[in-house]
Order: sequence, then C-alpha cells, then structure tokens
Amino acid sequence: MYFTLADILLVLGFGAVCLYFLSSIRVRELAVKAVTRAGEEDDYQLLDQAVHIRRVSLSRDRQGRWRVWRQYRFDYSFDGVERRQGHVIMLGKHLQAVVISDRGQARTLH
Repeated sequence: MYFTLADILLVLGFGAVCLYFLSSIRVRELAVKAVTRAGEEDDYQLLDQAVHIRRVSLSRDRQGRWRVWRQYRFDYSFDGVERRQGHVIMLGKHLQAVVISDRGQARTLH
C-alpha cells in the first residue's frame, strides 16, 4: 500500500487542526479560571461560567516568539442583577489582562 504526497499532507493538516482545537479548549479553560479568580479578588461574579471568543490573531511574546493572541468576551455582575461585559486577553497560554468596567470606569486587571 502506497501513500501519495496528497494523502500525507491531508493527514498532517487534519492533525494540525486537531492540535489547534485541543489547544484552544485548554486556553479557554485557563481564561475562565483567570476571570473567576479576578472576580473573587475584585468582588464581581462571572455569569454563565463561560467566555466567548471574540478575536484571534498572531502576536509576539516577550521573547520574540510568535503566539496565538486571543480575546474572549464574558458577562459579569457586581450585584447579580445588572449584566455587564468584559474581556480577557490571552497570549498563548498566558494571561495578559482582564478588562472590566468598574461601575463607570474601565479597569485592567493583570
């Protein structure tokens, strides 16, 4: 049984897509943990226990290596009634910032 170059490239491409998908799931879990931890420190509640991808791009980290930059949107509340939107920025698997609107003023938490 022989494989053509197209077959090998197809399998490698499928594998790369699977690895990216699994990596994306892990980074999303890390973003949820970061927002939850920031909420405990800053006294707000993450609603729906979820973050939603908003933007994806490539960016360099401090060492100059290319990483996937992701911005996730999430809903939160200070009082359990008023729903607000914030976002969390991840570079690779590292937290860059959690941005919330603190009762009228924007705050960036690291």
